[in-house]
Order: sequence, then C-alpha cells, then structure tokens
Amino acid sequence: MLTQARKMFYRARGYYAGNLNGQAFRLDPYHSKFWRKASAGEWEPETFAVLDQFLSPENDYLDIGAWIGPTVLYGARKARHVYCFEPDPTAFRHLAWNLDLNDIRNVSAFGVALSDQFGVARMASTRGEPGDSTSSLLHDAAHGTDALTIAWEQFQAVQDLSQVSLVKMDIEGAEFFVLPTLLNWLKQKRPALFLSLHAPLLDEADRQSQLAGLLESLRFYRQLSDESGRPLAFQDLLEEQNLMHYRSIVLQG
Repeated sequence: MLTQARKMFYRARGYYAGNLNGQAFRLDPYHSKFWRKASAGEWEPETFAVLDQFLSPENDYLDIGAWIGPTVLYGARKARHVYCFEPDPTAFRHLAWNLDLNDIRNVSAFGVALSDQFGVARMASTRGEPGDSTSSLLHDAAHGTDALTIAWEQFQAVQDLSQVSLVKMDIEGAEFFVLPTLLNWLKQKRPALFLSLHAPLLDEADRQSQLAGLLESLRFYRQLSDESGRPLAFQDLLEEQNLMHYRSIVLQG
C-alpha cells in the first residue's frame, strides 16, 4: 500500500526526484521503481563509468537503443551533443518526457530504428510489455508494434558526426545486422564503441558463427575490454559460457 501511495504521489507531482551517478534529475513518475534503483547506484554503475571515461564537453555521443533515457540524460550533462535512437513508441514518449522535465536542449532524439535499410519493421519485447527495455527488431510478436527504420548511410549523410567520441549500442540482438552497416565509418573515425552483445537471442545452431563473424569485423580496434575495464581477447567471447549470457564490451583505439 505504501508503494502504491508513493507512485500516486509521484504521478500527481509530475516527476520522481532522483539521480544518476550523483547527478540530480527530474524523472518520469511511471518508472519510479527503476529510477529508485538507479538513484541508489544499483543499475549498471559500469555503464556510467564508461560514459565518464569517453565523454567530454568537446565531443558528441551517439546512443543507439536509448530506452527511456538514463544514459541519454547523463550523457547530455557530459557531452557537447547527444544523438539517440529509440524506436519503441512507449519508451520514446517517456524519453521525450524526461528530456523535457530537465530542460535538456543538447539532445537530438529520433523515434526510429537504426537498421540496415529504410522501411517499416515489426518489433516487440521479450516480456510482452510495451516500452520495456527488451524491445527488439528480432521479435515480431502480435503484441508488438511497427517501427520506422532508416539505414546508417541515410543518417550519416545528414548529420555531422565528426566529433562523436563514444557510440553505445544496446539493441537486443539487432546488433548482428545493424552494426555491420557502421563498420566503414567506425574504421575511419575510431570512436570508442560500447557494445551490448545478445548472443542468447540468436538461434543456437549458428550462434557461435554469427558472433565470431561480428567480432572478426571489429578487429581493427586495438583494445578490447569488458564494461569494468578488464582486458579481453576476442576468442574469450566465443567460449560456451559467454555464448549463453549477455555481455557488454568496450572497444577503443
């Protein structure tokens, strides 16, 4: 009953007063449970450490898979400008709300999916809840929604991305066909890449080969580590235990 009363209070007030890695924010009241966890430092502290390491007021940040905006909000305080993608309409509505609650003006937020082509694709979450953090183009269940997709070349052609110092990609398995479209640009510009790998969402029969192919295409990066900064070898990620779990990696240099 107390929890429900708190939710009602936050919604009546119009925001949840929280913080992200020590930075105070007004946050949408419909995700107060998540914001409370994040405010307590219990949500991905390694992610904030990566943002601290690679973002600065002189550089820009590209966030592919923004959800309701925890990394976008924090990144906007660290970077000169943030470009972000979130195709789930429910999540995007809350992302826009959170930006407005904090009067953040250095973010270009796009409610479309970065994909390998322009078009319309079906997407859904693994849990069946609209706007949750597992929405993916890999899932096209009846409870999903249509998303407009654009190709990387289309986006790159109309934006000056020369000062991007960090690319975060967390798109629930779609990285296996989206990331290859960025490879030429990544090779040329060499921003740090903070990549979430979702190998368990792939068919078991070709899971290892798909992950191996993706990792091979990224070998032009000189340094590979996990999200805590511990060095990794590309081969480590192909071990059986890693194929069965989600992993986040950082590539640089």
